[in-house]
Amino acid sequence: MTTADVTTAEDGKLARFRLVSLAEGVSFLILLCVAMPLKYAAHMPAPTMVFGMIHGLLFLAYLALAYDAKQAQNWDGKRFGIVLIASVLPTGPFWLHKSLKK
Repeated sequence: MTTADVTTAEDGKLARFRLVSLAEGVSFLILLCVAMPLKYAAHMPAPTMVFGMIHGLLFLAYLALAYDAKQAQNWDGKRFGIVLIASVLPTGPFWLHKSLKK
């Protein structure tokens, strides 16, 4: 494996993480802004169950790919901690998506 192949693989891991980060952030906002009001105001729990499951799966993918990106990008503990904290903030994944683009 050449240095270019390793760099491409590392960039691919980061790109996959950024994509899942964005999807996880969108699912979080849909869950908070659409599904939860429907559950409590309109007494429609089905959207919460559907989007909750989707969000949960994306969150698990986020964590797994964050760890993978940490290994590929040699992030220190502080950077990885910021990535983990961003996962639980409503707009954190969007900020992270933008900051990782740089």
